Amino acid sequence: MTTAVKFSKHQIYGILRDYHWMVKEIKRIDRELQETDFQGTAQYGIEATLPKPQGVVGRALESEAIRRVNKSKRLNKFIQEVIFINENIPNITDEKEKVVLDCLLDGMSLTAISIHLGVSRRHVSNLRDGIVDKLAK
Repeated sequence: MTTAVKFSKHQIYGILRDYHWMVKEIKRIDRELQETDFQGTAQYGIEATLPKPQGVVGRALESEAIRRVNKSKRLNKFIQEVIFINENIPNITDEKEKVVLDCLLDGMSLTAISIHLGVSRRHVSNLRDGIVDKLAK
């Protein structure tokens, strides 16, 4: 499945930076959207016996539905970004760039990657720039 979505280099830097938590967020949002029961707000004591204004439950359901729609849109955005990266990984052919990309996708910082590889942070930054160039093609 090829995605028609294109991202600017600036956006790709952000996607690489955020990829690790986006995957976790995709799982979390998907799990929450699978839940369908809405109980509303429980009331106890004297408040439970007082008359309720008409439409309160309807407004609560409506606002919950709007929140779920917005959450679903965010989920779709994250999915598009993750798919974009995964579909374009084959563009990365240099072994050091592959290692740096894997580390970035695992959530490592440039400093942590430079320590891991035993190279300067600047060198890792240059490798990341090359990765972004290749992903943007």
